[in-house]
Amino acid sequence: MVALPDYIFMSAEEYLVWEPTQEERYEYWDGEVVMMSGATRNHNRISLNFSKFLDDALTDRSCEVYIVDVKVQVEPGQKYFYPDVVVTCDERDTDPQLVQFPCLIIEVLSPSTEAADRGKKFAKYRQSPTLQEYVLVQVAQPIVEVFRRNEQGKWVLSEYNLGDILRLESVDVEIAIADLYRQVQFETEVTDA
Repeated sequence: MVALPDYIFMSAEEYLVWEPTQEERYEYWDGEVVMMSGATRNHNRISLNFSKFLDDALTDRSCEVYIVDVKVQVEPGQKYFYPDVVVTCDERDTDPQLVQFPCLIIEVLSPSTEAADRGKKFAKYRQSPTLQEYVLVQVAQPIVEVFRRNEQGKWVLSEYNLGDILRLESVDVEIAIADLYRQVQFETEVTDA
């Protein structure tokens, strides 16, 4: 195995040719190539549950659900990210390597990615004219945050907890929060007696 330097810089064209040949996944941030971190079992389970419910609900529609290994082109030649789940219902999305016209993006949060998912990534995702909803899913506790673009183009936050039903307006699908967390083992807090 060849050790890679901490920072790799290349053009977007070089990245799009190089990255599919790698064993690991790498995102692209304005010329810098950033290796993706691994996920926990709970992270993976939530991503799988979300994608399964969406895929089942969208079977008879012209929408496609992708998980983990399909990148989203945020800015042509500038940024390419790997969301945990992405949905496109746009017939222009024909590139076999990436999604260019997402309507829904879901990020399952982890301690190492939460700041970027809430900050830099969301700031870039918001620039996509086709994106209607951005969902952040907590792993440590059953909380789902949904940012929706309203009719004025403003992003509005709604929060959902374990007993709630999540309605994803971008794809007209309802999912019980409890179903998203099916088979997820929450860590219990240790208290000093």
